[in-house]
Amino acid sequence: MLSTNSLHDDSPVAATAPGIDPALPIAGDESSTGAQTQERVHERTSTRIPGEQRRYLAHLWRRFLPVLPPRARKFLSYYRPYKGLFLADMACAFVVSTIPLILPLCAQYITQNVLGGSQTNALTQIYLMGAAMLALVILHTTCNMFVDYRGHVMGAKMETDMRRELFAHYQKLSFRFYDEQKTGQLMTRLTNDIFWLAELYHHGPEDVTIAVLTFLGVFVILVHVNVALTAIIFAFLTIMAVYAFYFNRRMNIALRRTKDRIGDINAQVEDALAGIRVVKSFTNETIEAQKFAYANKRFLASRGEGYKSEAYFSGGMDAFTQFITIAVIVFGGAAIVHASLNLSDLLTYLLCVGILVVPIQRIVNFATLYQEGITGFNRFMEVLEVEPDVQDSPHAVELTQAQGHVEFQDVSFRYQQHLPDVLKHISLDIKAGEYVALVGASGVGKTTLCSLIPRFYDVTAGKTLVDGWDVRDLTLRSLRRQIGIVQQDVYLFAGTVAENIRYGKLDASDDEIIAAAKQANAHEFIMALPDGYNTDIGQRGVKLSGGQKQRLSIARVFLKNPPIIIFDEATSALDNESERAIQEALEKLTDNRTMLVIAHRLSTVRNAQRIVVLTDDGIGEQGTHDELIALGGIYANLYNMRLTI
Repeated sequence: MLSTNSLHDDSPVAATAPGIDPALPIAGDESSTGAQTQERVHERTSTRIPGEQRRYLAHLWRRFLPVLPPRARKFLSYYRPYKGLFLADMACAFVVSTIPLILPLCAQYITQNVLGGSQTNALTQIYLMGAAMLALVILHTTCNMFVDYRGHVMGAKMETDMRRELFAHYQKLSFRFYDEQKTGQLMTRLTNDIFWLAELYHHGPEDVTIAVLTFLGVFVILVHVNVALTAIIFAFLTIMAVYAFYFNRRMNIALRRTKDRIGDINAQVEDALAGIRVVKSFTNETIEAQKFAYANKRFLASRGEGYKSEAYFSGGMDAFTQFITIAVIVFGGAAIVHASLNLSDLLTYLLCVGILVVPIQRIVNFATLYQEGITGFNRFMEVLEVEPDVQDSPHAVELTQAQGHVEFQDVSFRYQQHLPDVLKHISLDIKAGEYVALVGASGVGKTTLCSLIPRFYDVTAGKTLVDGWDVRDLTLRSLRRQIGIVQQDVYLFAGTVAENIRYGKLDASDDEIIAAAKQANAHEFIMALPDGYNTDIGQRGVKLSGGQKQRLSIARVFLKNPPIIIFDEATSALDNESERAIQEALEKLTDNRTMLVIAHRLSTVRNAQRIVVLTDDGIGEQGTHDELIALGGIYANLYNMRLTI
């Protein structure tokens, strides 16, 4: 019995009647990705707030957000699903920042009012004050634990939301984007960058809230105790602020460079490991090690600069903190000598200065975390702000049942604006159910031409039509459901044989999978594997031969059973016996299906109803095999050349 697990969860697809239906509005903008995801997550938020208060907060949110820059609004929008939890977290942060301010006042009360007076119940008051202080410490600890635990949970949920949104955006970006990107860099943005961003989301508001409230509270107490001594302290704080601002900027530059270097390392590792068989076959392990060492050295240099700035920053801030303590002791002692300050006030002052260290340390930590997080957020947004150059038009319609009529009308195409045309003024009409072969020298655009049908790229000029509809007027999902592609570069997913075939039709039964495998001449070798259809084939199918991988890829398309099938070098990796079996399967599939076959082995397309020869200047000639041989042109030369090899 086959395993019923598939590579991806089955998703219900609404049944549609034959014909053309109006498409739903485009998914993919910010409101339909982040906002909808966040609203769904909001329903799962454990901490609720009353309805009136929630509506009032929503009103404030709508009034406040529009005045912010777009990226700032986007940054804050991830808090929306967790407003209740966030407010509870901030309430606990308020308690955490307030209680340490109360404890020195309790100590002052004991030293000044109880011990300094002649009260008969002094011991009782000391015990009562001690009990009150103990209760405050317990409350402080409880709130601190809530902030630490629930705050981290909130950050992890936001991290999950952002990673989901970025991955969904990756799925929507077109081939042109990936042609210019490195996989390692994209993985870094999805993992490392978002991790530090989540830390900022959690710790940032807490650190700022606790630091600001504690700082203001300490300031009020210090001014109340001694204004002159407080002025000296804040003179130090002004110098600290200038110092911190300078090195904070240096840290930001260094951290951005470090994240880029991490992406370069990931890209190098991904490239080397994906091609490990090529590396070993050419004995180029030393070369790859040198490439990695170069990338690693650049990372070390960038990290070293970052650590240097961070050391100056944190070390300087610690030094200033110690200077403040020394200043309080020296100038406070002098004030006692001059009778402008008593000993109990100096004790209170020293306790408050000790508390002042806490917000300073939190600001230091926040500055480092902010640079890590905001750098990650900018890199996150750089990708999220990339609009797919191939996407549904506002009035796109859904193609429910294609007949298979494909037409190219004066099509020209180039991959980049500064590059020459790959295709020039191609006009080709392929009737529904026609079996057409595309041949020609390497690089003339055979694969590129076929890539325009499922709209992997948009034409530079002209039109690509399916059943008379410009493919740009159809929804991408409905268009690509009508097309099956066996690519030149076979890609199989990690998993079992059955899971890889089922990828063509996620709800396929075991019998359908076996039937598709038989059509692709794959059933016999599959049954010879250790676990048959449940055999794990490894990453990218490394446990299979090239021909076996090709046949699984073909079986996947057979299972999909679309009206338009594109075979790009489909039989290039098959032995002669398997190739003949595939040819027989292709002959059967031509019934009521449009077939486009690209092949350098011209013997595989002799039976095509029409052979189209592409050249650098467009279509050179077309006709049946016998007609083109009789013509004695480009195709005849290519065919005769193959015979002599």
